[in-house]
Amino acid sequence: MPNQLETATLAAGCFWCVEAVFSRVKGVEKVVSGYTGGRVTNPTYQEVCSGATGHAEAVQISFDPETISFAELLDLFWKIHDPTTLNRQGADVGTQYRSAVFFHNSSQRETAENSLRQAENARLWADPIVTEIVPLEAFYPAENYHQDYYQLNPLQPYCRFVIDPKIRKMQKNFSDKLKAPCAE
Repeated sequence: MPNQLETATLAAGCFWCVEAVFSRVKGVEKVVSGYTGGRVTNPTYQEVCSGATGHAEAVQISFDPETISFAELLDLFWKIHDPTTLNRQGADVGTQYRSAVFFHNSSQRETAENSLRQAENARLWADPIVTEIVPLEAFYPAENYHQDYYQLNPLQPYCRFVIDPKIRKMQKNFSDKLKAPCAE
């Protein structure tokens, strides 16, 4: 019988970047780009980009906890983006690019709070962490053209200049957590 998958919902800036990174992690079965944390049901990309809906670009990660734990996913989360910049990742600015952990249950909440304390104590960043840890209320998958964006558009300038460096950083710093490379 296959292991029961669990779900993590994380926001760390542009969902194209976050999806591209986590889809390479051992134990991750699926990553879906979408929107969460806002006030509108079934928002569109244009609505979210306006900043008026309150949603964050986020990913839902289906993972095998026998291969990688929620805590290990969070360890990667703290290191693949800057959790100290409020509503911003690099040149991407707005509430939709905020850093957040949307927990699914009390166990995830406790793990996220402990993980945040560990990241703060490790002084990974010079500035204080501003990441929200909030309950997941609803997740809306993004439009189809956002799914697997990096895989389908590797030569697009945003992918080359923003996502490629994140992937190289993952390959350098977390090679033991990555799936075997595949021809792309």
